[in-house]
Amino acid sequence: MDKKDKMRELIGRIREIESLQRFRAEHDKLASYNREKVHLKQMEFHRCLKRNRWVFGGNRSGKTECGAVEAVWWVLGIHPFRKNRRDVCGWVVSPTYEVQREVSQSKILSYLRPDLILDVTMQSGRKSSPEGGVIDYITVRNAFGGTSRIGFKSADQGREKFQGASLDFVWFDEEPPRDVYQECLMRVMDRKGDVWGTMTPLKGRTWVYDEIYLNKRANPEVWSVTMEWADNPYLDPAEIALLTSAFDSETVESRRFGKFGDGGGLVYPEFDESVHVVDPFPVPPDWYDTISIDPGLHNPLSCHFYAIDPDGNVYVIAEHYESGRDVDYHAEAIFRIADRLGWHRDAKGRLRCIIDSAAKQRTLSSLRSVSDLFYDKGILCDTSVDKDLWSGIARVKERFKARPPRIVIFRNCVNMIREIKGYSWGNEDAPIKQDDHAMDELRYYLMSKPKPHPLPAAEESIQAKYKNKLIRKSGRR
Repeated sequence: MDKKDKMRELIGRIREIESLQRFRAEHDKLASYNREKVHLKQMEFHRCLKRNRWVFGGNRSGKTECGAVEAVWWVLGIHPFRKNRRDVCGWVVSPTYEVQREVSQSKILSYLRPDLILDVTMQSGRKSSPEGGVIDYITVRNAFGGTSRIGFKSADQGREKFQGASLDFVWFDEEPPRDVYQECLMRVMDRKGDVWGTMTPLKGRTWVYDEIYLNKRANPEVWSVTMEWADNPYLDPAEIALLTSAFDSETVESRRFGKFGDGGGLVYPEFDESVHVVDPFPVPPDWYDTISIDPGLHNPLSCHFYAIDPDGNVYVIAEHYESGRDVDYHAEAIFRIADRLGWHRDAKGRLRCIIDSAAKQRTLSSLRSVSDLFYDKGILCDTSVDKDLWSGIARVKERFKARPPRIVIFRNCVNMIREIKGYSWGNEDAPIKQDDHAMDELRYYLMSKPKPHPLPAAEESIQAKYKNKLIRKSGRR
């Protein structure tokens, strides 16, 4: 074979490879997702490194899509944001086998290239056309040279059918019963695996609302995000408008916005965690304003540190929130936060705060009021707060509605965030008096009509730096 023949053969092989690459690019849905189909909320889910992640999304918001892609990335060993594993074993849990066949199973198959599937074991139907039957498990080729397996389970089988296995992950496609969820947590324990869920909250405030969405146990590994139709750039705006007008308001809340409905609804539906919660950043000391406290002994004492910029935007930058402690303990904790922040004090080294007016009342068990006890510990309490409920709620809602946001909360203020997400109307046209301690002192602060503190001209560039960063982040959402 002369040089020209060898060159022609080499060119032919290159063209074959290029043709195969084009074919895979056109038919590889996973590559298409990575390259062009993923949207911002889906990427936020994929990037999160927590081990218990949930997406609460409306129908067609893209929640199931990202759950399926996550599972495929795990078993193939090609996750772009995690340390990948060899020989991965995971479960996909659907409400019923019928839902599995129509939703999660279909999504998984659509993202797995046929050349990566080594075997398919069926519960029913033909192996030659698995999409038409019910799959038991799929064995795939892992990027590290091993084999991985995705098993499919139906939640209506009952908890006993979920025992015994050792897993790297579990994906809940829609809400599982609590006992099934807890059993699956045990399945990933020895491998230090992950669980994630993608669901539309159509059942109202079930155990998922308290344990995952509000994270009442303050589990550091629990994380959630809410997706709505507008987050999915591939939905037609005209269709969104049409469907929104076709449903009642409660249905829209769950099926479009992925929000939990029940009772009289949320007091602050304007709150959007993706807009109003930000990662902490160094706040200029000139922004520091006031400490607000809602006192409690057996109930939690809620204390937050508030800052305000020259444009009047409010920042909740630190919190102390704990129950069953005395004033001595709380005062020490508040001073520790103040020391860490470099919070301003008076000439005698004392802190100032606003506090619920009930703090000045004496009880039969004590000859001194709570405000007196704080005074002894170097915290001067102003009890002349405006406690008007309706005006206070209106003022908070006004802040949440504004764009760019007129109030933001640092992510480390976990208890205030949790309370806002669960603060609901009761049957008597008033909020339910439960888990509302941070909500009370937030109102106290905003009803005090906080005024911005002008910065010296030389420091305006520092203020602009953090302000513009916040505005840019809000605009990207």
